[in-house]
Amino acid sequence: MALAWRNLQKAFYLKTSLGILHQYPPLNCASWISVSRLTLHTKPSMPSCDFSPERYQSLPYSRVLEIHKQHLSPVETAYFQKPLLLHQGHMEWLFDSEGNRYLDFFSGIVTVSVGHCHPKVTTVAQKQMDRLWHTSSVFFHPPMHEYAEKLSALLPEPLKVIFLVNSGSEANDLAMVMARAYSNHTDLISFRGAYHGCSPYTLGLTNVGIYKVELPSGMGCQSTMCPDVFRGPWGGSYCRDSPVQTVRKCSCAPDCCQAKEQYIEQFKETLNTSVAKSIAGFFAEPIQGVNGVVQYPKEFLKEAFALVRERGGVCIADEVQTGFGRLGSHFWGFQSHDVLPDIVTMAKGIGNGFPMAAVVTTPEIAKSLAKCLHHFNTFGGSPLACAIGSAVLEVIKEENLQKNSQEVGTYMLLKFAELRDEFDIVGDVRGKGLMMGIEMVQDKMSRQPLPKTEVNQIHEACKDMGLLVGRGGNFSQTFRIAPPMCISKLEVDFAFEVFRAALIQHMERRAK
Repeated sequence: MALAWRNLQKAFYLKTSLGILHQYPPLNCASWISVSRLTLHTKPSMPSCDFSPERYQSLPYSRVLEIHKQHLSPVETAYFQKPLLLHQGHMEWLFDSEGNRYLDFFSGIVTVSVGHCHPKVTTVAQKQMDRLWHTSSVFFHPPMHEYAEKLSALLPEPLKVIFLVNSGSEANDLAMVMARAYSNHTDLISFRGAYHGCSPYTLGLTNVGIYKVELPSGMGCQSTMCPDVFRGPWGGSYCRDSPVQTVRKCSCAPDCCQAKEQYIEQFKETLNTSVAKSIAGFFAEPIQGVNGVVQYPKEFLKEAFALVRERGGVCIADEVQTGFGRLGSHFWGFQSHDVLPDIVTMAKGIGNGFPMAAVVTTPEIAKSLAKCLHHFNTFGGSPLACAIGSAVLEVIKEENLQKNSQEVGTYMLLKFAELRDEFDIVGDVRGKGLMMGIEMVQDKMSRQPLPKTEVNQIHEACKDMGLLVGRGGNFSQTFRIAPPMCISKLEVDFAFEVFRAALIQHMERRAK
């Protein structure tokens, strides 16, 4: 009954008008003070939830902090001055140890695709756990073959051979070996700002500052300029495949992009000066995730792929964050660029939070790997992982989540774009489907990143009002928004009001 009501509620909001958005007038400093007096201590009303979490009965928060300090990694990864201690999840909602409810607009770093503890996925997992957890690939089991058939049906020819692994880093590790084995070349190219993993091998492909190390890693990898039409040297009014374009102006016709041509020249420069005459391949995320949901000019990847293939290299699409319908218009991000990769890597949303990943390639490339490496993975393609993976694919289809990503995601992008028009510190709003970036700047003219301390304050304010969002960009200046694909416009409206209230609070602090 609860699920039926939920679907009815979502259907109602999906039928609401997509294009009618409320416009807020621009506010000056005096306005910030008067508005903030009314709103500073008023939290937007959180949508109702028909789920009640269990009472938290585990470790006290103080003990959790002690254990973390004594026994877990000293690398600081947790958000907020007082990290959240999460206890339970249900669809788009998370609950902490104190019983507070939060709207999850980051999905465990773009990982929870169909909703936390989705009833169907949970039931399938429980049944498989009662039947068979693990065998390794030295034995056959039906869940692996059932899943392989379902996944391969979602990919175009000739991408039909699947290698099952456990994480995105592991998938990209294997794709690197595949590219080199098939091409008999070494050099690999990736964008600046790219994130392809944090393993010793993939760190060579990853080009986000905090992940670069002074130790030898990822040999034979070369970075190239990211064609970022907001922060890069070129960009205009028609560059992106998005409902929202940059505020930068250009003289381009809608079907012609001068910025794309300039960035292609930079890509050619890399090919001509920084790698061997023959290369192994080129890795690209259809939309950069960790770098802050950065989109490239339309047609850029198509031309870049052709240039790579002229050098004997293969083209790898990293769909770890963009795959499984999140971008709305297509099931895979590479399809939105009208390209056909030679290798596709995927993880995160593939298992709705269960450790699972895959590399999909052509029979020819798969055979070339088999000739040089007896590839084996103990946990890859376990009965439990494959049963969960199949359930996730079924839920995406049964609940029309790709369509929901398109409709609700477009509504969300247009809604949040209002904030760019209202606040000078909101430099850019961008994305596609349910993957959005909000880049914070000191002012729109300079496009200099808003100081991290100020972005932290806005982030904390959102959390205090019940909204969880992520961070990205080389300076942690971009808010990353990627909710579970089950959300409705009702939750988008709440997230918008929270984010706007957090910005008003921040401007009030500045005015003082």
